[in-house]
Amino acid sequence: MQIWTGQSYPLGATFDGSGTNFALFSEAAERVELCLLDDDGAERRIEITEVDAFVWHVYLPAVQPGQRYGFRVHGPYDPAAGVRCDPSKLLLDPYAKAISGMASNHPSLYSYDFEDPTARNTEDSAAHTMHSVVVSPFFDWGNDHPPARDYHETVIYEAHVKGLTMQHPDIDDDIRGTYVAMGHPAIIEHLTELGVTAVELMPVHQFVQDGHLVEKGLRNYWGYNTIGFFAPHNEYAYAGDQGEQVREFKQMVKNLHEADIEVILDVVYNHTAEGNHMGPTLCFRGIDNASYYRLVEDDKSHYYDTTGTGNSLLMRTPHVLQLIMDSLRYWVTEMHVDGFRFDLASTLARELHEVDRLSAFFDIIQQDPIISQVKLIAEPWDLGEGGYQVGGFPPLWSEWNGDYRDVVRDFHRSEPGMIGDFTSRLAGSSDLYQHTGRTPIASINFVTAHDGFTLRDLVSYNDRHNEANQEGGNDGESHNRSWNSGVEGETDDAQVLALRRRRAKNMMATLLVSQGVPMILHGDEIGRSQGGNNNTYCQDDEISWMDWELDSEQQEMLSFTRQMIALRREHPIFRRRRFLSGDVREGADSTLPDVEWLDTLGTRMTEADWNDAHNKCLTMFLNGSAIPEPNLRGERIIDDSALVMFNASGNTVDFTLPPAEYGEQWEVVVGTGETIDVGTTLSAAETITRPSHSLMILMRPAMELATEDNVPEDEERPARA
Repeated sequence: MQIWTGQSYPLGATFDGSGTNFALFSEAAERVELCLLDDDGAERRIEITEVDAFVWHVYLPAVQPGQRYGFRVHGPYDPAAGVRCDPSKLLLDPYAKAISGMASNHPSLYSYDFEDPTARNTEDSAAHTMHSVVVSPFFDWGNDHPPARDYHETVIYEAHVKGLTMQHPDIDDDIRGTYVAMGHPAIIEHLTELGVTAVELMPVHQFVQDGHLVEKGLRNYWGYNTIGFFAPHNEYAYAGDQGEQVREFKQMVKNLHEADIEVILDVVYNHTAEGNHMGPTLCFRGIDNASYYRLVEDDKSHYYDTTGTGNSLLMRTPHVLQLIMDSLRYWVTEMHVDGFRFDLASTLARELHEVDRLSAFFDIIQQDPIISQVKLIAEPWDLGEGGYQVGGFPPLWSEWNGDYRDVVRDFHRSEPGMIGDFTSRLAGSSDLYQHTGRTPIASINFVTAHDGFTLRDLVSYNDRHNEANQEGGNDGESHNRSWNSGVEGETDDAQVLALRRRRAKNMMATLLVSQGVPMILHGDEIGRSQGGNNNTYCQDDEISWMDWELDSEQQEMLSFTRQMIALRREHPIFRRRRFLSGDVREGADSTLPDVEWLDTLGTRMTEADWNDAHNKCLTMFLNGSAIPEPNLRGERIIDDSALVMFNASGNTVDFTLPPAEYGEQWEVVVGTGETIDVGTTLSAAETITRPSHSLMILMRPAMELATEDNVPEDEERPARA
């Protein structure tokens, strides 16, 4: 085999159409061997002799796509000093574009003896670990391009590649649970008919099946255990894991883009699957432990952990920052994804101990001409001190709004004293985001997500039921802000079931009339239940997978969700580009404020109403003639106006429509509870009765602003929109 010196950039294995360049960073290494593996597991070791700025590199003209490889790094092994080089462990390439196989829980993966952790274990791990794969970068993208969509028009659908597709009856059994299935016409048809504009895929970076779960007959379902930041997870591939996963992922993205659906990845750059000091040596630990991980200052044999997973990446070193930025750029430029949701993003902002919104990570994101132009969404918390940072991220970022989730859940379970916070969340949470110069798109609004109850379970269970996780039912969040509507779990009580349907619809409707960017958990549109399990991280089975056999009640929920998404899409008043002010907007075609909060008598809420802890009812008036900012095409927006009536109390309540200055006639377009039919026209100041835990949306066309030119001389000019 010919061996050339190669180049130190780019890192990883790069096939150029002829041969492959290999480059690996390690400041700790004294020697590095590139190991090529054949189909029988036989290994050929090639000494890498060229090193520039701690990057070891070699070019092999004979190596083609599909070649499996790894590295053996020779150097000091002194855990107390923070160095853990171990050439008996075959190591993954941190820049591997594809990874073959799955690591077992074999003792050879660990550099210590299970019986005596102080003793070295030098058993070779090659037969029991994962292997990097050389891939071809070539793919026919055709005319693929990112969907051209204003962020304010985005409706995000949090989805799991396997969970969404594993039981779909229109998808062949052999491709279910794969990237091929995710890009299947049946899935795309569901998404387009639903009306969502972006899928946020739960982790698809290569992750590891945790040994302790496998031993219990469970699996890592969620995937928040990344080991390969460039590699699509190989278990979601249909045709194989020798690079086929890359082609299948690209085709999935291409298919979704053709349907005008964006692809956002849930990414886990805060830690790796190697865990704490008792974890396996798979990649980073054996390459350059102290350069990649945060170590405890006075005991470098242990890891500083703000993620609850055993380790945290060291975000202040240039090579970790380069790894993350190279990975992000790769997924945008080569894999054509449209944005990222960063898991436990507060950890990424920790340079020393505190979360710093001016950290190096944010600096390099801000100045990067590629990454700064895609959707960037933070999960704005971690488990470390001061880690809850909702509202604390820089202007370029949107955030999962945990306050929105909590307040909407509390309001709709009739908790007292929620009116003020609830209206703030409805209006886009300006109290959290406006001070940093951000707009409503900073708030990713959600009521449910993968972590916690589904929407159906939120209205069906008071307590978690996680016994299937085999942790004594003690895992998962115990404070869910849920209410079972009168009976815990499954029931045939018609009244309880009707209340649950009504409450689930109320929260879905609230989500879709709130300013900001809504995110729907996959399956909530069809009333998916996990049987009360609020922590299905290890349930790769029917507990977590979507069941597509829908009964009449689930069909009703699906129809309602489609209707609400369509209503949001058709009416810009529910997705404003600027925060609501509560004032008459300069330049608007109206003499009424852009938003008004009304009591059940149809009059403006008073200070006493706001301070009444038992007040659980209100009407939101959104003025469609008070949208002074133009759309992206420079066109002035005039929309219908809306009244949204909320009764979160347990009682029947009379609501009076506001006086004629707000609108003389209103049409019912959405209602939960069957007292008034959709399509009914109501008049100004008319009183209607609304059932407990119900919501109603009424619309009226824009009304022309009266001027001297359009008011007849014999009529008094009205002071209204």
